[in-house]
Amino acid sequence: MDRNIWLDGMMGLIVGDALGVPVQFMEKEEITTREVGPVRGMESGGVYNMPAGTWSDDGSMVLATLDSIVNNKRIDLTDIMECFCKWELEGKYTQYGEAFDQGNTCTEAIYRYIKDKKIDTCGCTGENSNGNGSLMRILPACIFLALAQETAEEDKMALIHKVSGLTHNHLRSKMACGLYYAMVDALLHHRDKSSLKEVLQTGIDNGLKFYGKDRENYYEMTHFTRLFHLDELQQTEERDMRSGGYVIETIEAAVWCLITTDSLKECLLKVVNMGHDTDTVAAVAGGLAGLYYGADAIPKDWLDEITKKEYVEELCEKASLLCGSKAIFYLQRKTDKK
Repeated sequence: MDRNIWLDGMMGLIVGDALGVPVQFMEKEEITTREVGPVRGMESGGVYNMPAGTWSDDGSMVLATLDSIVNNKRIDLTDIMECFCKWELEGKYTQYGEAFDQGNTCTEAIYRYIKDKKIDTCGCTGENSNGNGSLMRILPACIFLALAQETAEEDKMALIHKVSGLTHNHLRSKMACGLYYAMVDALLHHRDKSSLKEVLQTGIDNGLKFYGKDRENYYEMTHFTRLFHLDELQQTEERDMRSGGYVIETIEAAVWCLITTDSLKECLLKVVNMGHDTDTVAAVAGGLAGLYYGADAIPKDWLDEITKKEYVEELCEKASLLCGSKAIFYLQRKTDKK
């Protein structure tokens, strides 16, 4: 039976997000010394006191992005922002009818867009606006563009940057999204050839090659140096990793957890038990883990806790028919194996 790659990535992200919500903002020591001990599965509670299996702003903004892509059969920047507005103002794409855990940069961009309806200027451009709010929601655009075989790579990267720039319009955030896209692309086209670390390294190498063509990118590339050589990153001790809301910390921690574990379950539990911005780092890692291991690798008891998971499944099924994406993917897979 053919895998639905949209479901693989999206459900990995949603589950990662939901696992992290109950311990969000907690220090690692706080989590491990709780009466119930470290996170082992879905929990309720947390700073927002949500039911077990609740996704947060990460999942909602990802679903808003995917819904727009499915409905328009393309990346429509204005429509994506309109979907974000429906999430913020109406609670659409949430499980219980109300948005929560909105990041400051995303909120500022949304209300700036509401005021003037300009997609080119709504995103925040300051260096202090390099949180993980665009990285956490970029997955649907990455999958869509990775499957667009007739689109030039520079055009794909330009679109990824524009999707990021709707909220996070600083080059650092856009490059983080670009490197994430490159890893998604590698996972979709080279997953069966190599180990997860090797596939991610292929993606990162491709992303760095792209950015290295322009000298104006060189300074920002220095912020990503720990991702350059995953063999070295893999040897880094956990005490030397940070898992906060800064986009560099998020992408580093997500990749580190992916390459220091051997299963989707182990990866996501490692992420959330690191503490800090647990829901978003787990969402970022979960999207990649889902694409590599598949949605079938997600523990059933975790999935059973996700309220409205049927909505996610239906949206991913619609996405699988988008532009023949599933057929394109499996044709490419067969070609790769020759």
